[in-house]
Amino acid sequence: MKTNYILIDFENIQPKNLELLQGGLFKIKVFIGHNQTKLPLEVALSLQPFGSDAEYIRIEGSGPNALDFHIAFYVGQLAAEDPNGYFHIISKDTGFDPLIKHLKSIKIFAQREKDIADIPLIKISNTNTVEEKIDAVVDNLIKRKATKPRTYKTLLGTLKSLFINKLSDNELSNLMDELVKRKLVIITEDKVNYNLPDLQIPTIPPAETDST
Repeated sequence: MKTNYILIDFENIQPKNLELLQGGLFKIKVFIGHNQTKLPLEVALSLQPFGSDAEYIRIEGSGPNALDFHIAFYVGQLAAEDPNGYFHIISKDTGFDPLIKHLKSIKIFAQREKDIADIPLIKISNTNTVEEKIDAVVDNLIKRKATKPRTYKTLLGTLKSLFINKLSDNELSNLMDELVKRKLVIITEDKVNYNLPDLQIPTIPPAETDST
């Protein structure tokens, strides 16, 4: 499963829900502006459980977009080290969007979110109903295309990771049973086949022509 790198623009956003990241494969970097001299105690306490997977990066010097340039540098450095990583810039600053667009164009997984709760994995892990969980699983499997798990054990591990270890063994088993019951997943001995819906691509109606 991909490592999710969380790069927080602390000048722009001071998240109060870092605990949502616990249990998943996340590495957190909090970028602090040169003039930010105080760090809220609740933020420091929220990061402690992550140990070496979380760090603060204090910007030396100030200037227009100084912190943004640092985040861009670290995304590039991390992408070179882990080209299969997924990079989440947590900021309300739309100035990051051209960078995100470029990263996607060269097959680097990146996204800007305004809140930690908007990270796709976090959204999936916080689904409540069976229908929401099934929809999340089906959507994830469709997007995997040819890389879908091919054994029962691997699929079970994939589901566990998808919900960032928040589901009990019993809940995972029930979810798997529901996928089989709905004939979305077909299990023969230990082998897995799929009967997933096709991606629905919206059709564009033909342009109207003036016949007069």
